[in-house]
Amino acid sequence: MAETSPETSSPILAAIIGRCPRCGRGQLFSGYLKVHDSCAVCGLRLDHHDAADGPAVFIILIVGFIVAGAALWLELALMPPVWVHMVIWPPVITALSVGALRPFKGAFVGAQYKYRAVDREQ
Repeated sequence: MAETSPETSSPILAAIIGRCPRCGRGQLFSGYLKVHDSCAVCGLRLDHHDAADGPAVFIILIVGFIVAGAALWLELALMPPVWVHMVIWPPVITALSVGALRPFKGAFVGAQYKYRAVDREQ
């Protein structure tokens, strides 16, 4: 069984940066959110790891908190017209959500591997 590389000793950290949770060298994703069937370096089967809706739930809560706070601050500080909010917040919400989705999905896959939520055998 291959060990995790020294620079990514945590399976969760390795998965957050898009690497195999076991060896830390192989690619975790084959597309933006599609997980490889197996690691090309160590052979770990990744097709059983399923994050489901977990990352999306956390992202909705976190991004919602950030954007609601920022929108409230903007409204109280500057009192802009409604159209300013309609121009600013949809792109901010989209950018934060899309940017956070892959690392959160990686974290879920890494946590599943670390805590043996799925079988570790090849």
